[in-house]
Amino acid sequence: MSSSHLLTPPLNPTETIPGSPGAPAAGRRASSGRGKSGPGARRGPGNLIVGFFLSLGAIIMVAPLAWTFSTSLKTRDNVFALPPQWIPDPVQWENYIRVWSAGPLLSGIQNSLIVACSVTILGTVFSGLAAFAFAKMRMPYKNVIFLFLLAALMVPFPTLMIPQFTMFAGLGWVDTLLPLIVPFVFGNIVMIFFLRQYLNSVPDSMVEAARIDGASFLQIFFRLILPIIKPAVAAQFILWFMAVWNDYLAPIIYLNSPDIQTLQLVIASFNAQYAIQTDYPLIMAASFIALLPVLIVFLVFQRQIIESIALTGSKG
Repeated sequence: MSSSHLLTPPLNPTETIPGSPGAPAAGRRASSGRGKSGPGARRGPGNLIVGFFLSLGAIIMVAPLAWTFSTSLKTRDNVFALPPQWIPDPVQWENYIRVWSAGPLLSGIQNSLIVACSVTILGTVFSGLAAFAFAKMRMPYKNVIFLFLLAALMVPFPTLMIPQFTMFAGLGWVDTLLPLIVPFVFGNIVMIFFLRQYLNSVPDSMVEAARIDGASFLQIFFRLILPIIKPAVAAQFILWFMAVWNDYLAPIIYLNSPDIQTLQLVIASFNAQYAIQTDYPLIMAASFIALLPVLIVFLVFQRQIIESIALTGSKG
């Protein structure tokens, strides 16, 4: 007889293994209770605490937006009411009608859409092509060129304002939308860096196989690479759109005429003109209208943004 049989105590015929079909109910309940008392059960209070703080943070972040919308529906007197009114009484929907005749709001929205859409759409395409070239194409000194691009991020914009203004003034582009579009339409260094790092996880064999099949680099990018990096592109697109849409410094440098000003300059003129009259509901109505395009872009691309975050976490 082997030593393992000698060391193993005999099984009592009346006993059964807990959790087996023939086990008593008490044994099954005990075994099931032991199964639940694991790390998953101990994470219950932790999940509640995390959920509480996340909900609290969400309320804190949404509160200014809710207050902006609430103030835009108030009368001038109710803005300064104590205690503050979150639900306006009475509701003044007329503020959203007055705002269109109070200033060039419509032309500001049109100009901002022209700048933001042209820069982000064309710039995203060129940024993706540049990231694909730096990540997958064989070029001499491509790493050196990429380092020079990253070094350009270290140059602050205020040091470039005067040289750029002098250059664009010599071209006759001042008081036009061209200085806001042309320098950025050929790509964004941050997006190029992000997409290049994202493409490093794509196997080179995929590109080589497509090249053997006779596909050009443009065909490889639009048919093979772009569907893969679509979540990352969506995440960077909305961040870039928000930055261009909310830009105030560059438009105030180059734009002078009221009919060519972007939406942020129009709202700034609203603030300067109507804050003296304490017409804060009108200012808040214009500000809430300015938030809608960014909110719509986020709602359209939120699925891709979540996929980008999930893929980034799984790869890390």
